[in-house]
Amino acid sequence: QVQLVESGGGLVQPGGSLRLSCAASGSTLDYYAIGWFRQAPGKEREGVSCVRHDDGSLYYADSVKGRFTFSRDNAKNTVSLQMNSLKPEDTGVYYCAATSYPLNSYDAMGRVACLSYEYLEVWGQGTLVTVSS
Repeated sequence: QVQLVESGGGLVQPGGSLRLSCAASGSTLDYYAIGWFRQAPGKEREGVSCVRHDDGSLYYADSVKGRFTFSRDNAKNTVSLQMNSLKPEDTGVYYCAATSYPLNSYDAMGRVACLSYEYLEVWGQGTLVTVSS
């Protein structure tokens, strides 16, 4: 079973940038679908970006398209989330998550499967991102 540890969170001003990393141990990430999620106080956890394990398809939530970039480094067994042009509404605890189960691109409700938290069973502890002046 893979274990995940996030890092890179912090306080940043609106318009600034942060790079989050998720280091995996116990297994290679090559065989996992991986996602970045966030949860703001009082809100439901939401998918931010994810990659399918079989064809490497990348997905982004509409709210972060053009600002966030998902990348992976197979040699280091890590994934990263580069976040630019940050807004106060990007504030929250950011988690990386993974599943080894083969996910379709979309579930029966038409949602991107790897952006739906209920399909990923391995979670890191999270890292806090605060966007504020």
